[in-house]
Amino acid sequence: MSASSILRRKLKQYQNFILATLSFIIPLTVWSIVSYVPYVWHPKVEITVPGDVSYFSEGLLVDREIFEREKANVLAEGKAIPEGLPANPIYFPAPDEVASAFYTAFVTEPTRRNEKWLHESLWDSIKVIFWGFVISSIFGVPLGVLMGTYRIFSKLNEPFIEFFRYLPAPAFGALAVAILGIHQGPKIAIIFIGTFFQQVLVIANTTRKLDPMLVEAALTLGAKRTSLLFKVVLPGISTNLFRDLRILLGWAWTYLIVAELIGSSSGITWFITQQARYKNFDNVYAAIMMIGIIGLSSDIILRLIGKHLFPWEQHKSLS
Repeated sequence: MSASSILRRKLKQYQNFILATLSFIIPLTVWSIVSYVPYVWHPKVEITVPGDVSYFSEGLLVDREIFEREKANVLAEGKAIPEGLPANPIYFPAPDEVASAFYTAFVTEPTRRNEKWLHESLWDSIKVIFWGFVISSIFGVPLGVLMGTYRIFSKLNEPFIEFFRYLPAPAFGALAVAILGIHQGPKIAIIFIGTFFQQVLVIANTTRKLDPMLVEAALTLGAKRTSLLFKVVLPGISTNLFRDLRILLGWAWTYLIVAELIGSSSGITWFITQQARYKNFDNVYAAIMMIGIIGLSSDIILRLIGKHLFPWEQHKSLS
């Protein structure tokens, strides 16, 4: 067996399942150890008995050094000593606290009139991602295919796109608000700017990888430019194009937090910001994980759709 075949050896289905499960279990185990095993980290002390330390109160978190110093002081004075348990900082909640927040964040009514329920915030964010990526794809996919197929389109557009893709999308936030107002428009614009230029270049590169023999054969058989594009190029790159869009959708999710800091206060980013402001870090972690769950779920759904749209790719990978 050659080295390349060993490195690229296909794993069995149960092996894939075990490894995928371990990829989540390992970080969860590390998180649990750090959270529940005393003195693994635990730089804080949670006060259970304040003793005679004036500013100590039950449930207060203090640095371990401060706790030991105050304990030594009251002990030297013959006063009641404080007691406490090892604890982690408030910004590092335990897994059970975050798991509980997954439920409570959905059923707990907002305390302020201008705040939204978590499910409403999530829905606002999903709409921003959807429209930003759809508009980006409507313009980016055709332009990328044309640039990858025809040299004239590539030479005309690629230098400017290469230049523009290095400009940070958040830099256009103020301009987007000035043009589109303070509602969802600027957020969608940031998603568009963050994905469009990368999308065009990725799809152009994918199009260039099409087997040139297919194009030459079509031209030999008398294919015209339009039929060459729609009957040879697009069918030839369809599987890779779909895969590119799946990956680029994940890219759009990475711009969500930046996009939602612009314009009106809504979306999951607003929820995270508000919860962090009031030190509800269990809700912060839960909301961040929800973004990951939604993104991963959408990718799995698209992957399943791809298997139905392009069944020959599945047979090719098994051969």
